[in-house]
Amino acid sequence: MLESPPADLVRKDKRFEELKLKAEDYTTPGKVVALLLAHPELMQRPIVVRGKRAVIARPPEKLDALF
Repeated sequence: MLESPPADLVRKDKRFEELKLKAEDYTTPGKVVALLLAHPELMQRPIVVRGKRAVIARPPEKLDALF
C-alpha cells in the first residue's frame, strides 16, 4: 500500500531529537511500530489512502501520485 519505507512514517523533527533517537535504529517495520506506539506524536501525517495505494501527503504535491 505505502510505497515508501517504514522509516518514512517517523517524523525526525525537534521531538525526535529531544528524545535522543537515532534514525538508523528505526528502519524495520517492527521498530517503527513500537516507536509510534510509544510516541504517536512522531507519526508523519497526513497519510492519504486511495484504493490500494497510500502516500504520506507531506508536502501536498505528493498527492499527485494518487490522482
